This record gives sequence, structure tokens and C-alpha cells, in this order.
Amino acid sequence: ADAGAFSVSLGAMTLIKTITASNDANVDFEHGSSSVVLDSTYPVYKFELINVHPVTDGQKITFQGNAAGETGFNETITSTAFDAEHSEAANTPNLNYNTSGDQAQGTAYQMLSQNNVGNDNDQSAVGTLFLFNPSSTTFVKHFIYTGNSLNSGDYNSNDFVAGYFNTTAAIDQIIFKFESGNIDSGTFKLYGVKDS
Repeated sequence: ADAGAFSVSLGAMTLIKTITASNDANVDFEHGSSSVVLDSTYPVYKFELINVHPVTDGQKITFQGNAAGETGFNETITSTAFDAEHSEAANTPNLNYNTSGDQAQGTAYQMLSQNNVGNDNDQSAVGTLFLFNPSSTTFVKHFIYTGNSLNSGDYNSNDFVAGYFNTTAAIDQIIFKFESGNIDSGTFKLYGVKDS
């Protein structure tokens, strides 16, 4: 209908790397390591967290980054966080702004799940993290996370987090871990989003 003027491939995703956790302390995506691409190849990167299950009950899933050439996972973050929750017993519906889940020029790991993920066999966390233009040396590096988890108190939590790494240095490494204890199991996928 458009004589080929519109490309159907706009916004297509390319799977870069899949990491399956099995009693690991963390999951680490570093540009140039183990076939990971996290540079100017794509303007937007998408991380998928699938059925991430903690060894230790009642833990929040977190993430941080490193600027190119840096170590320590202590980049400066400003962020905001809220969640909607509802128990299996239908007695505690809430919509919360989480002051403990945000940062104002902090260097801690950023909480993604805003409540404690349970370690019962049927409990886990899922989510999607977008990282925008991490290779820019002009602008800060924005991120947006949306996730869901079944928590240690048997209630559902729908989590929303957004913020930025307050650095003009390129970010080329992203790490995920629980606040305490190992990642018992879970699948982590990294995609590049082209033509975005």
C-alpha cells in the first residue's frame, strides 16, 4: 500500500545474550565479554528477567552499572519507584510510592522489585529493564523498569522504577543480584533494539 516506503523492520530486536542463573551470586553483562554487545551498536537495550528465584527468602532484585573502564558498580543514580500490590487473600490492596526504593544521587544498587521476592517453589520475579543510549558521552543514561513478583507474604507486586545514571561516561556493564543471597534460578536476556 505504501509502495515499500515503510520498513516493517523498524524497532526490531536482536537477541544478544542469554544467561541462565543457577545458584549464582549475580548475573553480569559486560561489553566485549562472552559475546556481549553494550555499546553504540544499538540506541536502546532491553533486559528481560524471567522467573528469577532467590535462594534466601524475602529479597529484592537489584541492579547497578559500571562506566567504561570502571569497577565497583557504584555509579551515581537518581531514581523514582512505586508499586501496586494485592494479596492472595484479597485483603491488602495498595498503591505505594516507595521512598526506600528511590535514590537521589545515590551509589547503591537500585532496587527493581519493590517488595521481598519469596523463595517458595512457586515464587519468583519477572521484569523488563530498558537502558537508553548507554554509549552516549553527552547525556545521562536513562532507564525504565516494569516488573511483577510473588512475594514472601503471598501477594502480587507490580513494580515501576525509572531513573538515570548521572554520568556522561559510557555505561558498558550491567549487573543484577538480590540484596542478599544467591540467585537460585532465572533467565536473563539482553536484546538490542535497532532503528529506535
